[in-house]
Amino acid sequence: MKLFFFVAVTMTAFAANSVLNRVGVATFGMNPFVFAVIRVAAGAVTLAVLVALRGQSPFAGLVTRWRGALALAVYMVGFSWAYLSLGAGLGALILFGVLQMMMFGWSVAQGQAVPMMRWAGAAFALVGLAVLLWPSGVAVVPFTGTVAMIAATAGWAAYTILGQGARDPLAVSAGNFILCLPLVALSLLLANGGVLSLGGVAAAIVAGAVTSGLGYALWYRVLPSLPTTVAAVAQLSVPVIAVLAGVIFLAEPLSFRLIVAGALVLGGIAVSNVRWAPAGRS
Repeated sequence: MKLFFFVAVTMTAFAANSVLNRVGVATFGMNPFVFAVIRVAAGAVTLAVLVALRGQSPFAGLVTRWRGALALAVYMVGFSWAYLSLGAGLGALILFGVLQMMMFGWSVAQGQAVPMMRWAGAAFALVGLAVLLWPSGVAVVPFTGTVAMIAATAGWAAYTILGQGARDPLAVSAGNFILCLPLVALSLLLANGGVLSLGGVAAAIVAGAVTSGLGYALWYRVLPSLPTTVAAVAQLSVPVIAVLAGVIFLAEPLSFRLIVAGALVLGGIAVSNVRWAPAGRS
């Protein structure tokens, strides 16, 4: 039950990141690359302070964090770049759909046994996600935005897989964010236009310090207890939570399509965790 609670909190934080990003970029007109830099900087400062309060140096072993930092940077920049041309729904569908395939593929490549019920649950969840996010009518998929989102997905998949071996989630996350900051700052070379408003900066700081920094540290804490495929299926709940947040906090309509899609995604997650007999990690 404790693990389920931590996973639920983490998925909610991930969904909040999407909402805060939309608020900062769409509502306040902030440049997405500037938003990403402030977000990473806020996360780095918050995590560094927390590590320092434990009497440790947040810079200890920093060089060894380069893989996590690089993966995080690819995700942050790719995500921001993709949303310059992709709609929110289509972008999320590409991100979480491709993530599912990458992480299941990694499990198979590593020789991990994936139970049939987990395959079935993943399929149900993907169908639900498609129902929820697939754009209606004829839509042209921007090539550049799609490539950027696939790159972001690869970064997040790598970041998630690396987290399964994290022994000190807070210290590892702090090192990742600190080392990631100069990498993400390079994206400012692509920044063009946008408004640096108080509301946008506030959204970026909250996204970085709370829902990214602390959220990712919590994710690294629970990952060692989750099989790779379970971690993949669990993240399919994020778009559903994000849309529900829009209904509750942004007064967006609650449609029959949302109800059906949410039931499919959450039902698929439940099915993927059914065990007919005791089994070890897979």
